[in-house]
Amino acid sequence: MNLPEPIAQACAPLFEALPLDQAMERLRGSAPMHTDLVERVLAHPSMTGRADLAAGLWLYVDDLDRSHTISQSLEDETGAYWHGIMHRREGDYSNSHYWMRRAARHPLIAANAHYDPGQLIDDVERGFKPELGAARGLRLVDLIARQQQEWQNLFEWCANHR
Repeated sequence: MNLPEPIAQACAPLFEALPLDQAMERLRGSAPMHTDLVERVLAHPSMTGRADLAAGLWLYVDDLDRSHTISQSLEDETGAYWHGIMHRREGDYSNSHYWMRRAARHPLIAANAHYDPGQLIDDVERGFKPELGAARGLRLVDLIARQQQEWQNLFEWCANHR
């Protein structure tokens, strides 16, 4: 991951214990793990005042409740983006769309015209309706990979834009 060195060092124990390709393997639901590591990461001096990164780290370990509490306190496009991801992961697709519309001007979304967070919401929802997912060629493994890539892009953006 492309992170500033102090943030990379703070996050290293978590990313070693739970590599990105093994994180967020659930598209819906919450089964928190490695919460003790996240708490240690957030105690690192480089993470002080970084609610944007905290919201992402709690999503990374599937603690949707903690991520939600933090993301809803962020009153900008970044908070709306994390908030939209969290609602998609809890299966509240209409609320996820609402928050993604609020995040639409986020520089990461604006800079990637090919990326449509609303489409990912719709694809995840269809993925849970076998008759619709199969018709669109949606595979769970592909949706998880898209979710992991989305997380990585936003986490890196947050870490590098302060």
